[in-house]
Amino acid sequence: MLTGFHVAVIGGDARQIEIIRRLHEWDAQVYLAGFDQLNGSFTECIDLDFDGFHVNSLDAIILPISGTDENGCVDGIFTNRTLCLQTEWLKKTPSHCQIYSGIANETLKKIVHDADRRLIPLMNRDDVAIYNSIPTVEGTIMMAIQHTDFTIHGSKVVIFGLGRVGMSLARAFDQLGAKVTVGVRSHSGAARVHEMGLDFIDMGKISSYDMNYDYLINTVPSPVVNASIIKKLPSHALILDLASKPGGSDFRYAEKRGIKAILLPGLPGLVAPKTAGRIVANVICKELQELDRKAEE
Repeated sequence: MLTGFHVAVIGGDARQIEIIRRLHEWDAQVYLAGFDQLNGSFTECIDLDFDGFHVNSLDAIILPISGTDENGCVDGIFTNRTLCLQTEWLKKTPSHCQIYSGIANETLKKIVHDADRRLIPLMNRDDVAIYNSIPTVEGTIMMAIQHTDFTIHGSKVVIFGLGRVGMSLARAFDQLGAKVTVGVRSHSGAARVHEMGLDFIDMGKISSYDMNYDYLINTVPSPVVNASIIKKLPSHALILDLASKPGGSDFRYAEKRGIKAILLPGLPGLVAPKTAGRIVANVICKELQELDRKAEE
């Protein structure tokens, strides 16, 4: 239980709705900013007044999974307000206040560091990323089916990256009957793909490979799906880019070639926000209970 905890939820998508519900189940006092279009759905919550006295009581601040932009502002699909995090405001919170975000760019890191608070990027945690790969994989399969006129079974799929999401994707598409190839950068990655019974290609020598694939799925958050790769793809190919914005694909060149390329950051929040929100909420609850335990010690 989180009785006596004061938690602010600032901006975000449908995943935050489940987080808010969970916090209430655990008896936390919740403050909201960026949910004014929900028409009072959470009457037991308190609107967060950034200049109000309750800022001094906050034990935790929960930001969207996407974190902030380069100006420290957060996205919120339930508001038209611009919500930005500032160092001076964070300094008004108690010294033990923890800031949770899915991912953290350099701007967010600096804001929190300068305020001498603790930042917890949830997607850096293995448990969150692995749990989160489940709705990510289901959403990727859904998009693959919706945007093609052929079956996954029997198709050729190449997946860039053998991280926590890439590995789950490789297994799922293999089980659906696709011929799966995985782009790796290390000998250990190649060994893992071989152990899984799949093919691999060396990302360091990617330009030397034939790219005759029906699906190209990218999980690497850097520009790896460039023009030299896209020009080798067949015209019917579909590129699904799961990397965080701006993705790792040359979308301009793909459009020029007539190849459909779709950027899909935050896919779990689109296809399974309840499950994705529950994953994040459970981790935050455990973290806050640990904070409470340390305070007692």
